[in-house]
Amino acid sequence: MYQWRKFEFFEEKSGGKAAIPAEITGRIQCCSSGRGKIAIGCDDGTVGLIDRSFKLSSAFQAHSSAVLFLQQLKQKNILVTVGDDKQPSSQQSSICLKVFDLDKVQEEGSSSSTPFCVQILRIFTSQFPEAKITSFLVLEEAPPIIQIAIGLDSGSVYCIKGDIARERITRFKLQVEADNAGPVTGLAFKAEGRSLLLFVVTPTSVNLFNLSDQPPRRQILDQIGSEANAVAMSDRQDLILGRPEAVYFYETDGRGPCWAFDGEKRFLGWFRGYLLSVIGDQRNSSKNTLNIYDLKNRLIANSMAVGEVSYMLCEWGYILLIMTDKKVLCIGEKDMESKLDMLFKKNLYTVAINLVQSQQADAAATAEVLRKYGDHLYIKQEYDEAMSQYIHTIGHLEPSYVIQKFLDAQRIYNLTNYLEKLHDQGLASKDHTTLLLNCYTKLKDVDKLNQFIKDEDGAGEHKFDVETAIRVCRAAGYHEHAMFVAKKSGRHELYLKILLEDLGRYDEALQYISSLEPNQAGMTVKEYGKILVEHRAAQTVDILLKLCTRDAVLNNGDANDESIIILPSPMDFVKIFVHYPQYLMEFLEKYTGKVKDSPAQEEIHNTLLELYFSNDFSFPSMSQENGFSNGYKDSVSKENSTSESNGMKKDLNRIERQGKGLNLLKSAWTTAMEHPMYDVDLALILCEMNGFKDGLLFLYEKMKLYKEVISCYMQTHDHGGLIACCKKLSDSSQGGDPSLWADLLKYFGELGEDCSKEVKEVLTYVEKDDILPPIVVLQTLSKNPCLTLSVVKDYIARKLEQESKLIEEDRSAIDKYKEETDLMRREIDDLKTSAKIFQLSKCTACTFTLDLPAVHFMCMHSFHLHCLGDNEKECPECAPEYRAILEAKQKLEQNARDHDLFYRQLKGSKDGFSVIAEYFSKGIVSKTAVPPGDNI
Repeated sequence: MYQWRKFEFFEEKSGGKAAIPAEITGRIQCCSSGRGKIAIGCDDGTVGLIDRSFKLSSAFQAHSSAVLFLQQLKQKNILVTVGDDKQPSSQQSSICLKVFDLDKVQEEGSSSSTPFCVQILRIFTSQFPEAKITSFLVLEEAPPIIQIAIGLDSGSVYCIKGDIARERITRFKLQVEADNAGPVTGLAFKAEGRSLLLFVVTPTSVNLFNLSDQPPRRQILDQIGSEANAVAMSDRQDLILGRPEAVYFYETDGRGPCWAFDGEKRFLGWFRGYLLSVIGDQRNSSKNTLNIYDLKNRLIANSMAVGEVSYMLCEWGYILLIMTDKKVLCIGEKDMESKLDMLFKKNLYTVAINLVQSQQADAAATAEVLRKYGDHLYIKQEYDEAMSQYIHTIGHLEPSYVIQKFLDAQRIYNLTNYLEKLHDQGLASKDHTTLLLNCYTKLKDVDKLNQFIKDEDGAGEHKFDVETAIRVCRAAGYHEHAMFVAKKSGRHELYLKILLEDLGRYDEALQYISSLEPNQAGMTVKEYGKILVEHRAAQTVDILLKLCTRDAVLNNGDANDESIIILPSPMDFVKIFVHYPQYLMEFLEKYTGKVKDSPAQEEIHNTLLELYFSNDFSFPSMSQENGFSNGYKDSVSKENSTSESNGMKKDLNRIERQGKGLNLLKSAWTTAMEHPMYDVDLALILCEMNGFKDGLLFLYEKMKLYKEVISCYMQTHDHGGLIACCKKLSDSSQGGDPSLWADLLKYFGELGEDCSKEVKEVLTYVEKDDILPPIVVLQTLSKNPCLTLSVVKDYIARKLEQESKLIEEDRSAIDKYKEETDLMRREIDDLKTSAKIFQLSKCTACTFTLDLPAVHFMCMHSFHLHCLGDNEKECPECAPEYRAILEAKQKLEQNARDHDLFYRQLKGSKDGFSVIAEYFSKGIVSKTAVPPGDNI
């Protein structure tokens, strides 16, 4: 084993001061460890328990004579001992097995205490003859069930299984050597599935028994064996056998690995993955060497000279060697940092890496070792090997540490390799992607660039940042690669950005947009629509029409789901036409031709009205056979050929647009509509700003702002149109306003020019509807110095004649009313002062001769008393007329309190004075008392 390096990974921890306590005076016969203590069995039958500070925690008399074997159980605080309890009078064997419960103490009436002895068993019986015990092993299956194996010098093994405390046990014997060829030198249990196996070692053989079989079946694994204390079990439950020429490992199917460690193996053990071997010195039996082997890394973790060893144990994380002089060597493993520092000083980085990996150190510690190894190789300028180490640190070492080193060294190939691995593990940032792509482009390695970008399976996410990859490829001129990434990742906006801004492939961009889902297509058009309108206006408008109408749904095969798809509004795309309003108008016109019930109908109409009424609208001819022809730029160049043709086209286009605007105003606000499908205030502002008279007239008329209508004519001095308008709008039967003639007359009165013809026509309508008193007419027209009296001569004459007739009629009515009044007064006076003679001889009701009792009324009607019935206070003949008069009077009084009725009559009458006079004539106003707080 000269090839194995030796290290000092272990050290003596006690400083040579540890020893078996002096209280233990007997010769040590056996030892066991577990549950944080060491159990010592002596030849005087005592058992001592030693704690971590090597002080005696307790001691008790286990057997009357020597303690031969003992074992501390792990799961329960139970100690199992085998010892000699000699009884002079007994014929039975003195060797017995005792089970002590160390958690229970049994008082014996003295100052000392003894653990409670759960059970005592005689090992040898008539069925199991007595022999010398050479080995002893206890297995805890499932407490309280334990399995005990006792090896004898006769080559047999006695087994005891069960609950010893309750004496529910089973005994059986295993025969190893047929003719007592040798003692049993080692025992080891192994659980394999549900089977329990027992390794039995003798000096000449290695055997395996399956205790689950009945009877247990023996299997010979090897024809060589070992002496006592040279048998151990690894953490993988492999049997370890030490012989002078080598150390052998055994599994259930036979011999396994063999390690050629020379020397007599006086003790063999296993500790935390290390093989422990105490090798004797052939020249001096009192000198031994403790070797600690790391089999995985093929190194000797420690080798130290020790004295004559009696026992080897492992407890408290230490290796404990009990010497013949009762001193104890406490050997502990150094911490990982110390071991690595030792290896780094010797530049044994490979050993350090294997060490941290074999001992399952955390990933960060492993990465640190790999980093140091990489730094070492980097200093030696072994860049390829250094990079292979750095690659293993990905995920733990900051990538910038490695990248900076290889940027300085200009090792772009190594840097590329590192960045590729970084991306493979999904740990690359945007900057790493940028750097890797720059490396590819700098090396002009198109194959690797293709592999990095294109050779990915379609599932899952990209291993790099998509936007960064696209940006770098665009900057380096690899547009096809950038487009591939954008398309595969579904970044349609970036794909179109490359097509339009870098490559100018407008037709391909339009075709790509057409292939997208409606929602995605709408988003891309919003972002890049300005460029598309500038270069491919007609096709862009067609795409927008499909998106905003049901054509987009049908073209994508989603006709069944049409109801759940929300179509975009045309107003969402208005901004892309900011420099090309003529195409916006065309788009909206086509849309409104297809869709009549759009939720954005009002906004669309508002936008169209703004386009129609704009005076400075640059509008190329769209009546060409090929629609938009070659686009806006070609149209502008044709328009600018001559300034004269340009001006003519603009005028024609403006007139045409204004005509469209007027038609839209009318069609969007018909007589059947209560409200228009556009913003009236905005339409008024647009017409006013751009001087569109026809639009203003229509809107004012629809809004019943008749005075504003005639104001438009007045501003343009269109007298004929003004009079015609008044004729149309002054008819009160059609909802018109007759007072417009008064405003018109006032206008002519303040005009300051000769307008006799128009005034005469106006006076005709004023006179016809009796709109103004003659005095007001004269006062109004007198302000115009250009008008003569002849203009109103005929009008005044007719009005005077009419007034004269009215005066005569009023005088006649007055005389008549005076006569009637005088007559009524005389009748009243007669009634008050003169007697009334009733001369009727017949009853007015029954026309029979009037006889007593009779009733006479002042109205000169007479009735039999029985003809009147219960009503004796009023004349049946005159009562209806009298009640009608009373009801009319009460109604007039009620009307006097109805202010709304009074004002309605006053407002609806041509002559308001006559209404007030009528109220006074009926005595309503003068006699009505106004309650406090009421306002007329």
